[in-house]
Amino acid sequence: MSNRNERNQAVTGAAPGAFQSRDAMKDDFGFEIPTESVPLPSGGVTYPVESSLHGKSTVDVRAMTAREEDILTSRALIKKGTVITELIKSCLIDKSIDVSSMLSGDRNALMVALRITGYGADYNVEIDCPACQHRSKQTFNLSELAIKPLDLEPVTIGQNLFETTLPVTKKVVRFKFLTGADEEEIMIIQERKKKAGGMSDNLVTTRLQFSLMAVDGKTDKNLVNSFIRNIPARDSLALRTCIDKHEPGIDMKSFMECTSCAESSEVRIPLGASFFWPDAG
Repeated sequence: MSNRNERNQAVTGAAPGAFQSRDAMKDDFGFEIPTESVPLPSGGVTYPVESSLHGKSTVDVRAMTAREEDILTSRALIKKGTVITELIKSCLIDKSIDVSSMLSGDRNALMVALRITGYGADYNVEIDCPACQHRSKQTFNLSELAIKPLDLEPVTIGQNLFETTLPVTKKVVRFKFLTGADEEEIMIIQERKKKAGGMSDNLVTTRLQFSLMAVDGKTDKNLVNSFIRNIPARDSLALRTCIDKHEPGIDMKSFMECTSCAESSEVRIPLGASFFWPDAG
């Protein structure tokens, strides 16, 4: 055994008994999986100083492989709602990044980049025409989607916390942009409500409960949730509009040409099943 370790050390330069990781595609087939530097819409300003993402304007990912296709078809991950988290985690070069704590907009930027590097920029999906409601298959070029950078200063650099004043109650509220962990938890809550036979259409208030952090300096969650349930509709709309307007991410809007009425309309590109499973043709 000692002779074998000595031979291994002579060949690899590694310490005796050390596990040797290797790149099979590169070493055996002479092919390197391509990598790409993806811009972060948040610019990294909302992440804590101790985070690997603090102040980062880009992160590096490698292209998807058959390993990631296994992740996308994992029933266990689909049931848990963690498919996208595991997909991004698998493709990130820097494994110290906490994918669950990433802003949804940053995760979306990575998702689009991975889709382009994995299957190309053309995305075929069926969508309803806003003018005549005719449903047709449209092709969108994902590489043309614009990055929507963060344009609002956080309360403190390194913290996902922002402030605005509501028009009716005049309350100063503090909110955050949702993270991957928030999105997963919201999905679980909605699924539980469906299984229990309860209402599953209160997504607006549910998302606000995760976004709103303080009202006039009050941070008690029970008080904040009570405010959300009784907030004037105009204030609710203003807050949601503010969050949507300033949330960093990818602008998923594009134009479609209706095959029925020939109208050109701006639409929000839906992220259907074919986003990661395009037609083979």
